[in-house]
Amino acid sequence: MRKYEVMYIVRPDVEQEVLQSVVDKFHGIISNGGEVTKQEVMGKRRLAYEINKHRDGYYVLVQFNAPTDVVAELDRVMKITDEVIRYLIVKDVA
Repeated sequence: MRKYEVMYIVRPDVEQEVLQSVVDKFHGIISNGGEVTKQEVMGKRRLAYEINKHRDGYYVLVQFNAPTDVVAELDRVMKITDEVIRYLIVKDVA
């Protein structure tokens, strides 16, 4: 298993329950074959530029260990999740 880090931004107009369900959904995908080492909901922040007519978003940072098939599934689900306006998955080299 390799170390990865994902940061994703959730739309600012979602309710807290919806935000928590999105975080739990991604945590569950990672936990199904991998392990989450650190998860931080950074709160609502201003975006550097407008994305899909949104100026703010909820930032979430997750560090995890997982095989490549879990990362591929996480990528697939993030692409089709309407609440996520932007995400980035990178290999952690530390």
